[in-house]
Amino acid sequence: MTRLALIGDIGGTNARFALVTPGEFVPHDVLALPCADYPGLVEAVGDYLSRVGVDRDAAPREACLAFACPIGDDRVTMTNNHWSFSRREAQAKLGLERLKVINDFTAQALGVPHVAAHERIEIHPGTPRRPATCLVIGPGTGLGVAGIFPGRRAWIPLTTEGGHVTFAPTDEREQNLLRHFRNRYGRVSVERILCGQGLLDLYLAHCSLKGTPPTCKTPPEVTAAAKGGDAIARDTLLRFLKILGDVCGDAALTMGARGGVYLCGGILPRLLDWLPQSRFVEAFTAKGRMSDYTRAIPVHVVVAPWPGLLGAAEALRNEEVE
Repeated sequence: MTRLALIGDIGGTNARFALVTPGEFVPHDVLALPCADYPGLVEAVGDYLSRVGVDRDAAPREACLAFACPIGDDRVTMTNNHWSFSRREAQAKLGLERLKVINDFTAQALGVPHVAAHERIEIHPGTPRRPATCLVIGPGTGLGVAGIFPGRRAWIPLTTEGGHVTFAPTDEREQNLLRHFRNRYGRVSVERILCGQGLLDLYLAHCSLKGTPPTCKTPPEVTAAAKGGDAIARDTLLRFLKILGDVCGDAALTMGARGGVYLCGGILPRLLDWLPQSRFVEAFTAKGRMSDYTRAIPVHVVVAPWPGLLGAAEALRNEEVE
Protein backbone atom coordinates (compact mmCIF):
# COMPACT_ATOMS: atom_id res chain seq x y z
CA MET A 1 0.00 0.00 0.00
CA THR A 2 1.27 3.47 -0.96
CA ARG A 3 2.01 5.64 2.04
CA LEU A 4 0.24 8.99 1.83
CA ALA A 5 2.14 12.29 2.06
CA LEU A 6 1.20 15.23 4.27
CA ILE A 7 0.46 18.64 2.76
CA GLY A 8 -0.46 21.84 4.53
CA ASP A 9 -1.32 25.48 3.99
CA ILE A 10 -0.79 27.46 7.19
CA GLY A 11 -1.97 31.05 7.34
CA GLY A 12 -2.25 33.64 10.06
CA THR A 13 -5.56 32.24 11.30
CA ASN A 14 -6.02 28.64 10.15
CA ALA A 15 -3.81 25.65 9.37
CA ARG A 16 -5.26 23.52 6.57
CA PHE A 17 -3.87 19.99 6.42
CA ALA A 18 -4.56 17.14 4.04
CA LEU A 19 -3.15 13.86 2.80
CA VAL A 20 -2.26 13.17 -0.81
CA THR A 21 -1.17 10.14 -2.81
CA PRO A 22 2.39 10.82 -4.06
CA GLY A 23 2.31 11.96 -7.69
CA GLU A 24 -1.33 13.07 -7.47
CA PHE A 25 -2.89 16.43 -6.63
CA VAL A 26 -6.31 15.63 -5.15
CA PRO A 27 -6.17 16.22 -1.37
CA HIS A 28 -7.89 13.80 1.00
CA ASP A 29 -9.11 14.32 4.57
CA VAL A 30 -8.89 18.11 4.45
CA LEU A 31 -9.22 19.78 7.85
CA ALA A 32 -8.81 23.41 8.87
CA LEU A 33 -7.54 23.86 12.43
CA PRO A 34 -7.32 27.23 14.25
CA CYS A 35 -3.65 28.10 14.76
CA ALA A 36 -4.52 29.75 18.08
CA ASP A 37 -5.52 26.35 19.48
CA TYR A 38 -1.97 24.95 19.26
CA PRO A 39 1.40 26.04 20.64
CA GLY A 40 3.09 25.13 17.37
CA LEU A 41 3.30 23.07 14.19
CA VAL A 42 4.18 19.70 15.71
CA GLU A 43 1.17 19.72 18.03
CA ALA A 44 -1.18 20.78 15.21
CA VAL A 45 0.07 18.05 12.86
CA GLY A 46 -0.19 15.45 15.61
CA ASP A 47 -3.79 16.43 16.32
CA TYR A 48 -4.63 16.44 12.61
CA LEU A 49 -3.28 12.91 12.09
CA SER A 50 -5.17 11.72 15.15
CA ARG A 51 -8.41 13.28 13.93
CA VAL A 52 -8.20 11.61 10.51
CA GLY A 53 -7.29 8.24 12.02
CA VAL A 54 -3.68 7.88 10.89
CA ASP A 55 -1.76 5.77 13.38
CA ARG A 56 1.99 5.89 13.96
CA ASP A 57 2.76 2.92 11.69
CA ALA A 58 1.04 4.60 8.73
CA ALA A 59 2.18 8.17 9.45
CA PRO A 60 3.48 10.14 6.44
CA ARG A 61 7.20 10.02 5.77
CA GLU A 62 7.24 13.09 3.53
CA ALA A 63 5.49 16.43 3.64
CA CYS A 64 5.25 19.83 2.00
CA LEU A 65 3.96 22.61 4.21
CA ALA A 66 3.30 26.21 3.17
CA PHE A 67 3.50 29.09 5.66
CA ALA A 68 2.38 32.72 5.54
CA CYS A 69 5.82 34.19 6.20
CA PRO A 70 9.23 34.57 4.53
CA ILE A 71 11.05 31.26 4.20
CA GLY A 72 14.82 31.34 4.57
CA ASP A 73 17.03 29.45 6.98
CA ASP A 74 16.14 26.74 9.46
CA ARG A 75 13.96 28.94 11.66
CA VAL A 76 10.38 29.59 10.47
CA THR A 77 8.60 32.44 12.25
CA MET A 78 5.02 33.20 11.26
CA THR A 79 4.17 36.81 10.41
CA ASN A 80 0.59 36.89 11.69
CA ASN A 81 0.46 34.23 14.40
CA HIS A 82 2.62 32.95 17.27
CA TRP A 83 4.15 29.84 15.66
CA SER A 84 7.94 29.71 15.43
CA PHE A 85 9.95 26.52 14.96
CA SER A 86 13.11 24.87 13.66
CA ARG A 87 12.55 22.98 10.41
CA ARG A 88 15.10 20.32 11.37
CA GLU A 89 13.57 19.80 14.81
CA ALA A 90 10.02 19.65 13.42
CA GLN A 91 11.06 17.12 10.79
CA ALA A 92 12.66 14.92 13.42
CA LYS A 93 9.73 15.13 15.85
CA LEU A 94 7.24 14.31 13.09
CA GLY A 95 9.34 11.36 11.86
CA LEU A 96 9.61 12.72 8.33
CA GLU A 97 12.27 11.56 5.90
CA ARG A 98 11.66 14.61 3.72
CA LEU A 99 10.10 17.98 4.53
CA LYS A 100 9.66 20.83 2.08
CA VAL A 101 8.77 24.22 3.55
CA ILE A 102 7.53 26.94 1.21
CA ASN A 103 5.81 30.32 1.36
CA ASP A 104 2.01 30.16 1.39
CA PHE A 105 1.60 32.26 -1.73
CA THR A 106 4.21 30.21 -3.50
CA ALA A 107 1.80 27.34 -2.81
CA GLN A 108 -1.14 29.41 -4.06
CA ALA A 109 0.77 30.15 -7.26
CA LEU A 110 1.78 26.52 -7.83
CA GLY A 111 -1.83 25.51 -7.22
CA VAL A 112 -3.30 27.75 -9.92
CA PRO A 113 -2.42 25.42 -12.85
CA HIS A 114 -4.35 22.64 -11.07
CA VAL A 115 -7.50 24.70 -10.47
CA ALA A 116 -10.46 23.61 -12.63
CA ALA A 117 -11.75 26.07 -15.24
CA HIS A 118 -15.10 26.44 -13.46
CA GLU A 119 -13.23 27.49 -10.30
CA ARG A 120 -11.81 30.60 -12.00
CA ILE A 121 -14.15 33.59 -12.45
CA GLU A 122 -13.10 36.06 -15.15
CA ILE A 123 -13.41 39.70 -14.12
CA HIS A 124 -11.36 41.23 -16.93
CA PRO A 125 -10.88 39.60 -20.34
CA GLY A 126 -7.57 39.69 -22.09
CA THR A 127 -5.19 37.86 -24.36
CA PRO A 128 -2.58 35.99 -22.32
CA ARG A 129 0.90 35.43 -23.71
CA ARG A 130 2.36 31.92 -23.73
CA PRO A 131 4.81 31.27 -22.24
CA ALA A 132 4.71 34.11 -19.75
CA THR A 133 4.73 34.80 -16.05
CA CYS A 134 1.44 34.72 -14.15
CA LEU A 135 0.80 36.90 -11.11
CA VAL A 136 -0.98 35.38 -8.11
CA ILE A 137 -2.10 37.92 -5.53
CA GLY A 138 -4.77 38.24 -2.89
CA PRO A 139 -5.85 39.64 0.46
CA GLY A 140 -6.56 37.45 3.45
CA THR A 141 -5.01 37.73 6.91
CA GLY A 142 -2.25 39.55 4.99
CA LEU A 143 -1.63 40.34 1.32
CA GLY A 144 0.14 37.58 -0.59
CA VAL A 145 2.02 38.16 -3.84
CA ALA A 146 3.75 35.48 -5.93
CA GLY A 147 4.22 34.34 -9.50
CA ILE A 148 4.79 31.27 -11.63
CA PHE A 149 6.60 30.77 -14.91
CA PRO A 150 6.26 27.68 -17.13
CA GLY A 151 9.77 26.24 -17.20
CA ARG A 152 10.91 23.50 -19.56
CA ARG A 153 10.56 20.76 -16.95
CA ALA A 154 8.16 22.16 -14.34
CA TRP A 155 6.42 25.27 -13.09
CA ILE A 156 8.95 27.69 -11.61
CA PRO A 157 7.61 29.61 -8.59
CA LEU A 158 8.53 33.25 -8.03
CA THR A 159 8.37 33.94 -4.31
CA THR A 160 8.01 37.57 -3.18
CA GLU A 161 7.02 39.73 -0.23
CA GLY A 162 5.27 42.18 -2.54
CA GLY A 163 2.47 42.76 -0.06
CA HIS A 164 4.86 44.92 1.95
CA VAL A 165 5.63 47.51 -0.74
CA THR A 166 4.75 51.11 0.09
CA PHE A 167 1.17 52.29 -0.43
CA ALA A 168 1.01 54.91 -3.19
CA PRO A 169 -2.13 57.11 -3.24
CA THR A 170 -3.54 58.10 -6.63
CA ASP A 171 -6.10 60.78 -5.70
CA GLU A 172 -6.97 63.28 -2.98
CA ARG A 173 -9.05 60.79 -0.96
CA GLU A 174 -6.13 58.40 -0.78
CA GLN A 175 -3.75 61.23 0.14
CA ASN A 176 -5.99 61.88 3.14
CA LEU A 177 -6.15 58.18 3.95
CA LEU A 178 -2.36 57.94 3.76
CA ARG A 179 -1.98 60.78 6.26
CA HIS A 180 -4.44 59.03 8.58
CA PHE A 181 -2.58 55.69 8.40
CA ARG A 182 0.85 57.33 8.61
CA ASN A 183 -0.13 59.02 11.87
CA ARG A 184 -1.04 55.60 13.23
CA TYR A 185 1.62 53.31 11.75
CA GLY A 186 4.44 55.43 10.37
CA ARG A 187 5.33 53.70 7.12
CA VAL A 188 2.23 52.40 5.34
CA SER A 189 2.47 49.22 3.25
CA VAL A 190 -0.28 48.05 0.92
CA GLU A 191 -0.86 45.10 3.27
CA ARG A 192 -1.91 47.57 5.98
CA ILE A 193 -4.99 48.26 3.82
CA LEU A 194 -5.46 45.17 1.66
CA CYS A 195 -6.20 42.48 4.23
CA GLY A 196 -9.04 41.60 6.59
CA GLN A 197 -7.90 43.93 9.38
CA GLY A 198 -7.07 46.51 6.73
CA LEU A 199 -10.67 46.57 5.55
CA LEU A 200 -11.78 47.44 9.07
CA ASP A 201 -9.00 50.02 9.45
CA LEU A 202 -10.01 51.55 6.12
CA TYR A 203 -13.59 51.82 7.36
CA LEU A 204 -12.47 53.46 10.61
CA ALA A 205 -10.33 55.89 8.58
CA HIS A 206 -13.33 56.83 6.44
CA CYS A 207 -15.39 57.42 9.58
CA SER A 208 -12.64 59.59 11.04
CA LEU A 209 -12.28 61.67 7.87
CA LYS A 210 -16.06 62.18 7.71
CA GLY A 211 -16.39 62.88 11.44
CA THR A 212 -18.89 60.02 11.87
CA PRO A 213 -18.86 57.56 14.81
CA PRO A 214 -18.14 54.01 13.56
CA THR A 215 -20.80 51.34 13.95
CA CYS A 216 -18.78 48.35 12.67
CA LYS A 217 -16.25 46.51 14.84
CA THR A 218 -15.16 43.65 12.55
CA PRO A 219 -14.43 43.22 8.82
CA PRO A 220 -17.55 41.04 8.28
CA GLU A 221 -19.64 43.79 9.87
CA VAL A 222 -18.25 46.27 7.33
CA THR A 223 -19.25 43.99 4.46
CA ALA A 224 -22.68 43.38 5.96
CA ALA A 225 -23.24 47.11 6.51
CA ALA A 226 -22.26 47.84 2.91
CA LYS A 227 -24.78 45.28 1.70
CA GLY A 228 -27.37 46.90 3.97
CA GLY A 229 -26.88 50.30 2.38
CA ASP A 230 -24.53 52.00 4.85
CA ALA A 231 -22.86 54.73 2.77
CA ILE A 232 -19.51 54.78 4.58
CA ALA A 233 -19.20 50.98 4.58
CA ARG A 234 -20.06 50.95 0.87
CA ASP A 235 -17.44 53.63 0.11
CA THR A 236 -14.94 51.61 2.14
CA LEU A 237 -15.57 48.39 0.24
CA LEU A 238 -15.40 50.08 -3.16
CA ARG A 239 -12.21 51.93 -2.19
CA PHE A 240 -10.67 48.69 -0.95
CA LEU A 241 -11.26 47.10 -4.37
CA LYS A 242 -10.06 50.17 -6.25
CA ILE A 243 -6.78 50.19 -4.29
CA LEU A 244 -6.46 46.46 -4.94
CA GLY A 245 -6.79 47.19 -8.67
CA ASP A 246 -3.99 49.77 -8.44
CA VAL A 247 -1.73 47.32 -6.62
CA CYS A 248 -2.51 44.41 -8.97
CA GLY A 249 -1.73 46.54 -12.02
CA ASP A 250 1.56 47.72 -10.51
CA ALA A 251 2.52 44.16 -9.55
CA ALA A 252 1.64 42.90 -13.05
CA LEU A 253 3.95 45.51 -14.57
CA THR A 254 6.73 44.71 -12.10
CA MET A 255 6.49 40.97 -12.68
CA GLY A 256 5.77 41.14 -16.40
CA ALA A 257 2.66 39.05 -15.77
CA ARG A 258 1.44 38.79 -19.35
CA GLY A 259 0.25 35.25 -18.70
CA GLY A 260 -2.58 36.48 -16.50
CA VAL A 261 -3.47 37.62 -12.99
CA TYR A 262 -5.13 35.27 -10.51
CA LEU A 263 -6.76 36.72 -7.40
CA CYS A 264 -6.64 34.30 -4.46
CA GLY A 265 -7.15 34.51 -0.72
CA GLY A 266 -10.15 34.25 1.53
CA ILE A 267 -11.70 37.68 0.98
CA LEU A 268 -12.35 38.16 -2.74
CA PRO A 269 -14.66 35.16 -3.33
CA ARG A 270 -17.02 36.88 -0.87
CA LEU A 271 -16.86 40.16 -2.82
CA LEU A 272 -17.60 38.89 -6.33
CA ASP A 273 -20.81 40.92 -6.55
CA TRP A 274 -18.94 44.09 -5.63
CA LEU A 275 -16.14 43.81 -8.19
CA PRO A 276 -18.28 44.92 -11.19
CA GLN A 277 -19.52 47.92 -9.19
CA SER A 278 -16.00 48.95 -8.20
CA ARG A 279 -13.18 50.70 -10.05
CA PHE A 280 -10.95 47.63 -9.83
CA VAL A 281 -10.59 47.13 -13.60
CA GLU A 282 -10.19 50.86 -14.23
CA ALA A 283 -7.42 51.06 -11.64
CA PHE A 284 -5.78 47.86 -12.89
CA THR A 285 -5.56 49.08 -16.48
CA ALA A 286 -4.95 52.82 -15.95
CA LYS A 287 -1.17 52.79 -16.14
CA GLY A 288 -0.48 55.75 -18.42
CA ARG A 289 1.78 54.81 -21.31
CA MET A 290 1.56 51.16 -20.24
CA SER A 291 -2.25 50.98 -20.21
CA ASP A 292 -2.37 48.88 -23.40
CA TYR A 293 -0.02 46.43 -21.69
CA THR A 294 -2.19 45.95 -18.61
CA ARG A 295 -5.44 46.07 -20.61
CA ALA A 296 -4.34 42.93 -22.48
CA ILE A 297 -3.80 40.92 -19.26
CA PRO A 298 -6.74 38.70 -18.22
CA VAL A 299 -7.74 38.74 -14.55
CA HIS A 300 -9.53 35.91 -12.74
CA VAL A 301 -10.74 35.32 -9.19
CA VAL A 302 -9.88 31.82 -7.96
CA VAL A 303 -12.83 30.34 -6.06
CA ALA A 304 -11.39 26.83 -5.57
CA PRO A 305 -11.61 25.82 -1.90
CA TRP A 306 -7.92 25.01 -1.31
CA PRO A 307 -5.49 26.11 -4.06
CA GLY A 308 -2.71 26.26 -1.48
CA LEU A 309 -3.05 22.53 -0.84
CA LEU A 310 -2.97 21.86 -4.58
CA GLY A 311 0.22 23.91 -4.73
CA ALA A 312 1.77 22.04 -1.81
CA ALA A 313 1.05 18.76 -3.64
CA GLU A 314 2.67 20.21 -6.78
CA ALA A 315 5.70 21.41 -4.81
CA LEU A 316 6.18 17.99 -3.24
CA ARG A 317 7.24 16.54 -6.62
CA ASN A 318 8.40 19.74 -8.36
CA GLU A 319 12.18 19.67 -8.78
CA GLU A 320 12.24 23.46 -9.09
CA VAL A 321 11.09 23.70 -5.45
CA GLU A 322 13.70 22.88 -2.83
